[in-house]
Amino acid sequence: MSDAKQEVFAALADPNRRTIIEILIADGAKTATQLADDLPISRQGITKHLNILAAAGLVTVVQRGRDKYYYLTPEPLEETAVWLAAIAARWDKRLHKLHELLQPGQESS
Repeated sequence: MSDAKQEVFAALADPNRRTIIEILIADGAKTATQLADDLPISRQGITKHLNILAAAGLVTVVQRGRDKYYYLTPEPLEETAVWLAAIAARWDKRLHKLHELLQPGQESS
C-alpha cells in the first residue's frame, strides 16, 4: 500500500475528521471557525484535524482575505475506493472458487 493511501486511512481513522469530511461534502467550503460552530470541538482542535486532512490530500485550503476556507478534495477518496474495490473483487473471486470447491458434484473452473 502506498504512503498516500496510508495517510488517507490514518486521516479517516478519526471520527471527528470523518464528520468534518461529511460536513464539507454537504455544505461545501467552510472556515475552521464555521466548522467549530458545527462540532463540539474547539477551533484549535478543528485546525489540527484540518491540518491532518490537508496532509493526506483530503482538503485544500484557500485564503480569502483574513479567512482560510477548507474545500474537500475528493480524488484521494476516489483512489482509495478504487483500491478497496480491487481488493474486494479479488476476495470475491477467491470466495467464489472456494464455494465451487465445496459444492458436491460440481467441478471447479
